[in-house]
Amino acid sequence: MELKPNEKLDIHELLKDLEHYEPKRRGWLWREKVEDLEMGGHIYKQCSKPLTNSIGIPSAIQYFENLDPQPQEVITTEIASGRFEDDIRRMRMAAWHGADHLMVIRTAGQSHYDGLIEGTPQGIGGVAITRKQVRAQRKALDIIEEEVGRPINYHSYISGVAGPDIAVMFAEEGVNGAHQDPQYNVLYRNVNMVRSFVDAGESKCIMAWADINQIDGAHNANATARDAWKVMPELLVQHGINSLFSEKVGMKPSNISLSTVPPTAAPIPTMRYDLPYAVALRQFFDKYKMRAQMNTKYITSSSREATVTHVMNMLISRITSADIQSTITPDEGRNVPWHVFNIEACDTAKQSLVGMDGLMEMLELKTEGYLPEKVREIQERAVLYLEEMIEMGGYFEAVQKGMFVDSGEYPERNGDGIPRAIDGGTGAGSVYEREETYMAPVTAHYGYNNTMQYGVEPENASDLIGGCTFEDRSKIQFIDELDPTDNVEHRLAEKEKYRNSNLIMPEVEWLADGIVQLELMLPVPMQVAKYAALEYAKHMRMADAEVIHLEAMHPAEGTRVQIKGKVDFAVDLSTLDIPPEPEVLSDQDLWDELEKHPITIVAGTVGEDEHSVGLREIIDIKHGGVEKWGFKVHYLGTSVPVQKLVDAAIELKAEAIMASTIISHDDIHYKNMQKIHDYAIEKGVRDKLVIVAGGTQVTPEIAVEHGMDAGFGRGTKGVHVATAIVETRRKMRGEHE
Repeated sequence: MELKPNEKLDIHELLKDLEHYEPKRRGWLWREKVEDLEMGGHIYKQCSKPLTNSIGIPSAIQYFENLDPQPQEVITTEIASGRFEDDIRRMRMAAWHGADHLMVIRTAGQSHYDGLIEGTPQGIGGVAITRKQVRAQRKALDIIEEEVGRPINYHSYISGVAGPDIAVMFAEEGVNGAHQDPQYNVLYRNVNMVRSFVDAGESKCIMAWADINQIDGAHNANATARDAWKVMPELLVQHGINSLFSEKVGMKPSNISLSTVPPTAAPIPTMRYDLPYAVALRQFFDKYKMRAQMNTKYITSSSREATVTHVMNMLISRITSADIQSTITPDEGRNVPWHVFNIEACDTAKQSLVGMDGLMEMLELKTEGYLPEKVREIQERAVLYLEEMIEMGGYFEAVQKGMFVDSGEYPERNGDGIPRAIDGGTGAGSVYEREETYMAPVTAHYGYNNTMQYGVEPENASDLIGGCTFEDRSKIQFIDELDPTDNVEHRLAEKEKYRNSNLIMPEVEWLADGIVQLELMLPVPMQVAKYAALEYAKHMRMADAEVIHLEAMHPAEGTRVQIKGKVDFAVDLSTLDIPPEPEVLSDQDLWDELEKHPITIVAGTVGEDEHSVGLREIIDIKHGGVEKWGFKVHYLGTSVPVQKLVDAAIELKAEAIMASTIISHDDIHYKNMQKIHDYAIEKGVRDKLVIVAGGTQVTPEIAVEHGMDAGFGRGTKGVHVATAIVETRRKMRGEHE
């Protein structure tokens, strides 16, 4: 299966023969850094190999011919709408915008399953991690990475009492990254701590065999504590526990990534907290990788606020280094997984990191004063924390006494930590001592396999059975979905008329879900605005409307409201009258042309028309007007008689006339265009002049019909006019040379 950029991904084709699909590789891959990358005439110091196919940020497309440098950091986006077939499409979009670490969030409550979920339908608040879903998405990514020209890392979560089962399946199915931290189970899912650490040992051993990159869960402490900025010492301790455990099990340090979530967000003075913490963390754990993520504890429904927080996090990434840059979106505050925000977050990361390229070649961190003093303080508090934990009898005893996620800044205690009983929680009492005859003829097993009695070394234990599923994929049992109605084939059939057809509907989470967003500014206070906005939605026939963001502009003067709802109608593309997109010359083409063939233009607003703003924007270099490429423009002002335009062109030996005509009553705009044409003929210069006209009521057809070489309406940019003048001049030179 090969993807073509201008064709949609065929989900039906993707699902064919899925039970026999094998991932083309296993293990995590980092970006290929390029020293002094040259792109578009610029040198980049901290960038990686460019993509084969990609979409740059909007300004790159409009002004720099899709110049799309890729930062050296892996970029993450989190995807989990509940329907894996729709998430695959979003993965493709994200890959084109620079993401190469796609995290799929598991469904709520999956940590409490006591075995691998097989044949289970879609998740709620995430995606049920089943073999079919994982294999389908890895297959899709195997194809998508060929399309964009860069390996894509696929990621999910190995946690809960079914953690080892999931780890095995991930290793079999080519998953490249995973969250794994037994402390997360204990503190946030109340899984028995003994069970959690034994399961983690097995899971980490499997991850090490499969070369899966591990991200820990320490950051959940500052997402849970009452005052997030007070748990910095604990965060260092949690990172240390999980990282050293992972190494002892056999995971290589280069596959251990710390989730470096800063403790604060604005309006707190974030840099005074977050930068020292980032430095302290990197000094303590310099042999591990860093996965940077913005703090989500204080996130609201404001997309602007989330974006600024995201950018500030990336400033820390640039100052202190990061290997993986995560991208959190306003979805966290809205609980709405918008396609567009995933993509915007990828673009924000790409733009910010590239914009700060080479920053530390120009700056250095202070070695005296507040920064190093605060770094030292955080580290000392962490060491004291660890020493007290050891004095208590170790991690289990410390958790049982509520030492973790206490909102006091250690050694202060507020008594609001999360206590868990050593003999309590899910899976309590389910860890048993192995019998002397215990044998595990499988690969990557944590503990003693007891296979030497059969003449087989533990590292080759699966030789006893001719290879386990890691060596012999034919032994993997593929179980398809079992629910007769809630399954991917049923969901695809429901929306088939919108798939590869002329019918389209808006979408946010799933194909043709009909969800739209509406933004209003209402001149009333917030509570009134909320219900007034819902009334507008009702009149606009938006079903299931709800307010997703309210923002006061002033307590009395106005409120910004964003609402979402559903529309129940489709648009048939075959009924649309779509004019071709205007072709424009590149900046370089225009510069080259004007250097070889200079052009002088006479411009003005004709008749009794005093409107000047539109024409000035077409002229002025500041607004991307024709002056940008070297056109010499003589602006005659407003209310310019038709005859004066033509006479001035003759006098100044101009090659072109630009006429603006906004007023349209009594068809005066038609008449003025025709008069310019006719007067130029009368003066004997029509075949020597390019004459173009523009205005809100002007169309190309109307303009040409009334003697113009080209006409321009709403939305016209300077490049459109410049292209038309140059192309017309080229034709004229061809006629007369």
